[in-house]
Amino acid sequence: MRTLIFVYNADGGLLNAARDAVHKLVSPATYPCSLCALTYGAVAKRPAWSAFLENVGLPALFLYRDEFRSTLDTRDLPLPAILIGGTGPVPEVLVSASELDGLADLDALIGLLEARVARVNR
Repeated sequence: MRTLIFVYNADGGLLNAARDAVHKLVSPATYPCSLCALTYGAVAKRPAWSAFLENVGLPALFLYRDEFRSTLDTRDLPLPAILIGGTGPVPEVLVSASELDGLADLDALIGLLEARVARVNR
């Protein structure tokens, strides 16, 4: 089954989450995870993002950088990234780090994902 895999450019854990929240508040322009910045406020998931995930029609897997590097990353993929699994032996990049970095807002991300998921589901 196809699965959307969201990989954050941040490490997991409570201490890292607290550090990331402070970084986003103090210096959002230098925060290294555009996926986090687009989809979350300082600590909570944005409501439009939750609604998108409920309606996208594919299961979603969320991984932090450290989890991804230890389980799925065989290519030293630039992060953050959105991948799609179940299309072959290795998950395919659906939205690259450079594309995520260039998105203006959450609406742009949702529009891009809707188009790419529709293309993959053909």
